[in-house]
Amino acid sequence: MAQDSPQQAPSVTPTTPARTLLRSIVPAVAVGVVSSLLLIGLETAAEQLQDVLWQTVPDALGVGRYSVAWMFAVLFATGVAVGLVVWKVPGHAGPDPATVGLDAPVLPPAVLPGLLLATALMLAGGPSLGPENPIITMNVGLAAWLGARAVPRAPGRIWPVLAESATIGALFGTPVAAALAISEALAGRTMRGLLWDNVFTPLIAAATGALTVTFLDRPSFDLGLPSFGRPGWGDLAAAVVVASVGAVLAMCAVYAFPFVHGAFRRLRHPMLMLPAGGLVLGCLAALGGHLTLFKGLDETATLAHDPNGWSAGEFAVMTVVKLAALLVAASCGFRGGRIFPAVFVGTALGLCAHALVSGVHPSVGVSAGVLGVLLAITRQGWISLFVAAVLVAEPGIVTLLVVASLPAWLLVTGRPQMQLRPDGTSVR
Repeated sequence: MAQDSPQQAPSVTPTTPARTLLRSIVPAVAVGVVSSLLLIGLETAAEQLQDVLWQTVPDALGVGRYSVAWMFAVLFATGVAVGLVVWKVPGHAGPDPATVGLDAPVLPPAVLPGLLLATALMLAGGPSLGPENPIITMNVGLAAWLGARAVPRAPGRIWPVLAESATIGALFGTPVAAALAISEALAGRTMRGLLWDNVFTPLIAAATGALTVTFLDRPSFDLGLPSFGRPGWGDLAAAVVVASVGAVLAMCAVYAFPFVHGAFRRLRHPMLMLPAGGLVLGCLAALGGHLTLFKGLDETATLAHDPNGWSAGEFAVMTVVKLAALLVAASCGFRGGRIFPAVFVGTALGLCAHALVSGVHPSVGVSAGVLGVLLAITRQGWISLFVAAVLVAEPGIVTLLVVASLPAWLLVTGRPQMQLRPDGTSVR
């Protein structure tokens, strides 16, 4: 019998030796611990300052904690404070945040203190952004700098991957989110070796980061929404419609992003751009109320704990105001991420749908709304599905969300993203 020719031989993907993977465990664990501790430290410091700004000081002055005048004053002062950091601190708190996504650049160590300070001030002061983009950038820069000195023979590209994975795991309290983000990133690259060889070390970093945060902070994304039981055809229809509406609504902000950013850029100086942004955010807070302030995670839980506590009109106002606040805060120069405020937008939209149509179950409306908004804002399909699913924590929701993601994705794919190039045009 003739031997098979080389052209007929089956291709075999080379694997990574176990000893190579074993050597990567200690660096991955170290990056996971340090990244999660920096996140905890940042959020703890910001929460302490937030209590001072929004409780201690107004109580001492005898003014309402969330009176219109106080919201204006604090948001304007936050713009001034962050503007001073961007203007005067070495490194200017990093690049324009409108040009940065979750795939963070490696910044010099001298830039990181300013970015850390600007982010802490933003989180405490009330602008509608989360910590995710800046903390990933800080951890990437720190890991690259320390890693190059501690393990000089290691490939330089490994440190940013470990830091990103560790930080995503810490942010969401589970390595699953990091695994999904890694797989999505690898989909556009040529991999060398098996998938699990490529994700082995990042998953260790993500798991370490998630465990550290879980042991020290015990985060939870379950909103405690009412159980919807076995999903039916009505639930499927509601999920598809709400997710699509959320995607279309968020795309309005995406299309407006370069124009709003350009309007603030014409002010040319951070001491004009950021205080002006603070004033606009004060106007929006006066319109939407104090629940539309901050990164939105605690405020999202407040809405979810009482799905019938507001009218459809009130939910609609909060949806639009929070989305506008996210757009303004991301455009005027505040350092922050967009995932957590987008979750609030999707939650308010889903509860608005429930208030308008009683047949839309709150859990279905919230998860579908979050899915649609996140798909448009982040363009990260797996992360969007993951976040929307964990908010409800019922297995039956996953199938509904996967189906609902398909028409929502068709509405956003190939269109501008909520990230700009240095020249101010949208990334596609």
